Amino acid sequence: MAVDGTAAFARAAGGDSRRIRTALLQKLSGGDAMFALGTSVARVVQMASSDDQGTHDLAYYVLSDVALTQRILRLSNTAIYRTAAGTTVTTISRAISLLGFDNVKTTALALLLVDALSNSAHAHSVRIELEHALCASLVGREMARLSPYQGAEEAAIAALFKNLGPLLVATHEHERYCEVAALQDCGKHTLGQASQMILGCSYDALAEAVMAEWKIPEQIGRALAALPPGVQKAPASRAEWMKQVASFSAEVAQLLSKNSNPAGTAEARALLGRYGAALGIDAERMEAMFEAVQKEMASLLQSLSIEAGPKTQQAVSPGGLPNVLLLSTLDAGDLAADMFYPSGKPYKAREQLLAGVQDVTQMRAGAAVTVNDVILTVLETLYRSMGFRFATVCLQDLRSGQYRARVAFGDNKQALQAGFTFPLNGPRDLFYLAMENDADLMIADAFNPKIRALLPPWHRQLFPDARSFIVLPLVLGKVQLGLFYADRIEPAPEGVPPDETSLIKALKQQVLNALTP
Repeated sequence: MAVDGTAAFARAAGGDSRRIRTALLQKLSGGDAMFALGTSVARVVQMASSDDQGTHDLAYYVLSDVALTQRILRLSNTAIYRTAAGTTVTTISRAISLLGFDNVKTTALALLLVDALSNSAHAHSVRIELEHALCASLVGREMARLSPYQGAEEAAIAALFKNLGPLLVATHEHERYCEVAALQDCGKHTLGQASQMILGCSYDALAEAVMAEWKIPEQIGRALAALPPGVQKAPASRAEWMKQVASFSAEVAQLLSKNSNPAGTAEARALLGRYGAALGIDAERMEAMFEAVQKEMASLLQSLSIEAGPKTQQAVSPGGLPNVLLLSTLDAGDLAADMFYPSGKPYKAREQLLAGVQDVTQMRAGAAVTVNDVILTVLETLYRSMGFRFATVCLQDLRSGQYRARVAFGDNKQALQAGFTFPLNGPRDLFYLAMENDADLMIADAFNPKIRALLPPWHRQLFPDARSFIVLPLVLGKVQLGLFYADRIEPAPEGVPPDETSLIKALKQQVLNALTP
């Protein structure tokens, strides 16, 4: 009778599966919210770690979202990532240096999913699928560390999105999500088969279609495809390896959601038998991976202020909404609660500057730090700790005969950075005078007629609303390398007291030390 009931249920559900599939794809690709999610995901996925611009783009993307900034900083300061010296990480640039570019990138992608999908009316089911996705991404990251393939870190992204199908269906078609789970629980069908029967396409195919709609690189979308059943063969290419890792990661995440100590269980042995030879994993390495992933998962959930869900074999909770993802009520962190002067400068500027000095000092003690890492961290510290609207570093470009802005943070930063250029030799305006005299300038009111008279036309045109700003020349010997510039749209009568001035000078000196041959 159970078999007949299951078959009848599948036939009834499959009768209009094509209509369901079409309606679901339209819903997932047509709404403004999903379009915005897809655009954001594509933007982050395409950021490359191969150059300094990629690091800057990622840092700026994170800083443009206050909540995301606080969560990344929380993660950086959890026990598993805290530096040996125990100092608090206060800048995103330092967090990227500490956690790694790909770690922060994958975490940012995970948080995009959390923010976009966690406020569903079916939050308990969505939370379960989000946790599976987050955990799978951590497994993928562990596997990437063992891989000989270049660009293996993309496996963590593929693993994260391997669970995109059930996650989106739980959010937007919860009734169908429950039907798929019920059909799978009968024990006669795999998840892929059950979703195919109910939705008209498997969860994996749905995820591939959505990723293609979002214009995610094909190699990641192809990695979401289902594997053939049985024991896997050694991958012949990076693409095959990524597909195996994505599936393996998703299955490990499912196992860890049911059992907090899975090593040695029948399920773990089955996983090892299916993937062990292909991915080069033995029982000892798998047990170590279980432990590492569980620790990282605890830190990630802590950084999100999410309580881990119960270990359960049920995909759908029978009642209530315990431990839901109420991210809109999360504490934004101590920095977000600070008071500000009317200019926008935080009252606790000194504390934030001091933390930035400590960050840069510790960073420079590392072996792999570059000059660009130091410059980016100092610029971010100035931008955040002083409450500036726009901040940039402008350096010599001998080929063009100009000083040119190289990186920037703030509103409309691309246009302002592109316009922030002036000749190496020009009239003795405020910027040239600052560099000639190696004088750090803190302008409280740029509309003062005497100050206004010293501003060059290009600055008045580019920043017509700049009311207060700083200029920090970068001068080595007699060589005028460039300057830091940062401004606000309000005057700053509170000024910069001596203790803050000393810390700002210390930050600048760190850059000069890094530039010294």
